[in-house]
Amino acid sequence: YVSKVKVIENETVQKDSDDFSDNEQSTSFENVEYEGITSAMQKFSVKSESAYILDDDPDLVFMKNMKVKIYLNDGRIVTIVSNYGRYHKESQDCWFEKNVVADDGETKIFAENLDLLATKNSVEIYNNVSLDYITGSLKADKIDYNFETKHFTVSMFDDSSIKMKVIK
Repeated sequence: YVSKVKVIENETVQKDSDDFSDNEQSTSFENVEYEGITSAMQKFSVKSESAYILDDDPDLVFMKNMKVKIYLNDGRIVTIVSNYGRYHKESQDCWFEKNVVADDGETKIFAENLDLLATKNSVEIYNNVSLDYITGSLKADKIDYNFETKHFTVSMFDDSSIKMKVIK
């Protein structure tokens, strides 16, 4: 993996912000952006309006109004946004929380949580998942997608059955 960080204009750095308790040392930023290339040679960017890191774990970035763009090799651009999220600078894993929307131009996914795991080459989407695509839609508790196999698994937390119609 290759990645770099740049802080876009208006950088604000605050040490030991008032938003955190006295025992949590942190640094805050505004308008932060990370860019990199995945192991599959796909360019990506991670942005947020505001972010902070804790001094005892500087590789994990906590973000507000998080936005990720992934430029797939087939030309599609996947955009994922959420109210909150975390980005791990070493592993490039992303965890999105609250009002998550993922869109590739053909399929839109809405959920409360989405874990984009570069370390597992997969996406886990869960909590009130709604998927809308050209030939239909589905609702589920959880969807797992594997980038290598291009397969997804749809499930409910209580193991109840799901109804889904696939049209090719």
